Amino acid sequence: MTPQFFLDHIIRPAIVAIDLDGPDAEQLLLGTALQESTLRNDQQAGGGPALGYFQMEPEDHDDIWANFLAGRKDLSARVWTLLPARVQPSANQLIPYPHYAAAMCRVHYLRVPAPIPTDLAGQAAYYKAHYNTPAGAATVAEYLANWHAAMGAVTA
Repeated sequence: MTPQFFLDHIIRPAIVAIDLDGPDAEQLLLGTALQESTLRNDQQAGGGPALGYFQMEPEDHDDIWANFLAGRKDLSARVWTLLPARVQPSANQLIPYPHYAAAMCRVHYLRVPAPIPTDLAGQAAYYKAHYNTPAGAATVAEYLANWHAAMGAVTA
């Protein structure tokens, strides 16, 4: 799947559906997916716990629902619309429902008090600090390299 297709058909519709859209959010989510999975792997290489194109860990997924969305009924209802009827939100849904995974990634970043940076280098640092965390294996340079490697297919 190309980055442009992923942006147009997964990220944008998902974050519009939860009313948290905008070009900076689109670019950050695309960069996150490119860094985390290169849009190829929806399960963590090596058997780790991370799931979906955004490689969210079940612990993070569950924490978002328990400690953030639980107090935001309107937002949680919008996120839930990205799952089929009668499907309960769970980390296991991050793989078969990429719109849901994109929404959860966006909500993950919503918990950060600092606004999303408007420039790519700022977004790479924001990703490293708030998604991968300082202890994670990813680097800002790697994020930027993955972004630039995919730029031929992206017009966002």
